[in-house]
Amino acid sequence: MTQTHVTRTLTVGEGDDLITYDVRGDLSSGRPLFVFGSPMEASYFGPMAGFITDRPVVTYDPRGAARNPRGTEEVTPQQHAEDLHRVIEALGVGAVDCMGTSGGAVNLLALAAAHPEDIHRAVAHEAPIVAYLPDREVALAVLRDMKETYRTQGNGPAMAKFIALVMHDGELTPDYLDRPAPDPAMFGMSSEDDGDRTSPLMRNMPSCNEYEVDVEAVRAFGGRFVHAHGAQSSEQLAARGGRSVAALLGVESMAFPGHHGGFVSPETGQPGGDPQGWAHTLLGVLPAR
Repeated sequence: MTQTHVTRTLTVGEGDDLITYDVRGDLSSGRPLFVFGSPMEASYFGPMAGFITDRPVVTYDPRGAARNPRGTEEVTPQQHAEDLHRVIEALGVGAVDCMGTSGGAVNLLALAAAHPEDIHRAVAHEAPIVAYLPDREVALAVLRDMKETYRTQGNGPAMAKFIALVMHDGELTPDYLDRPAPDPAMFGMSSEDDGDRTSPLMRNMPSCNEYEVDVEAVRAFGGRFVHAHGAQSSEQLAARGGRSVAALLGVESMAFPGHHGGFVSPETGQPGGDPQGWAHTLLGVLPAR
């Protein structure tokens, strides 16, 4: 049976605060599962959502991404958390189950601190928080250098540095920034600056990575709040960040299929994705009843 798919929007005030979200299924059929990332937009989660048929599934485009207006100012996890709250409130069904990945996991942690009543159960997957890593200062310096590269040289040179960073396995050593900057052409990108500064990825660094967890707020959820990492993510930065948050809270991080983008369909050009396996694992953690 084909699920209904409805797109809705929310706005408060003026400017770039429009939020676009999607509801798959009937909201009266059970507790919704809200899955989201940042800067990953709703479309990344479509294939996985298609394998979840026992309840309504909600996805959204984060502020400044995809179908929403795009600005140039940094958007903090706290601001994203308020947007998540607005979506949940608009659903009108009370607390929902949530799965946040990458920057979305950071925003989920911020939502848990600001609006715990919104969350029934949750999974935070690979929150790229560096605040609790042993190489915190080096990581922050690398992120700030990347942000400055974006400001002065544009998307290609900055994204080349980003890709090199997320592919790096293990702790960052103090000499990391002494290495030659990677050539954007290595990753199929241009080094020319097109003048655009609206990237939702670059805009939100490093506030996303600097976020400090409200330990008491998250611990209050007990076993209803699960922390996860990719089984194939090894010692890459986001996986290390997510596991460091779990360690801070005194819990184990659970392995999910694949790598940082394990939920993404391979058809997007990211090999190794397993949306069906991801849906199966997620439903094991967040059962419908």
